[in-house]
Amino acid sequence: MNSRRDRNTRTALFDGIEEGGIRASSSYSSHEIDEHENEKALDGLQDRVNLLKRLSGDIHEEVDTHNRMLDRMGNDMDASRGVLSGTMDKFKMVFETKSSRRMFTLVASFVVLFLVVYYLTR
Repeated sequence: MNSRRDRNTRTALFDGIEEGGIRASSSYSSHEIDEHENEKALDGLQDRVNLLKRLSGDIHEEVDTHNRMLDRMGNDMDASRGVLSGTMDKFKMVFETKSSRRMFTLVASFVVLFLVVYYLTR
């Protein structure tokens, strides 16, 4: 019984040793492979993060440009609204003070002018 115990102990002690050297355990090489794969994955993630960072910077610049453009358009629309309201006030004044015959002549001349411009641009 003592020899059996010695054999088990001896087997446990020299389990990783083969002729000509020490055998690499499978968990060590697997760990090494996992580390290598993790490094590759980490490099890939870092590349993707850098790409996303550049894209988000480009998007930020584009949004700023569009916001400035929209602000200018809003200001231009406000200015146009002011000019149109002044013109409409003048038309109201003309229509209120002129006779119906003159108003008909004015409207007819606008229609004719519109048709001429339409056929010239066509």
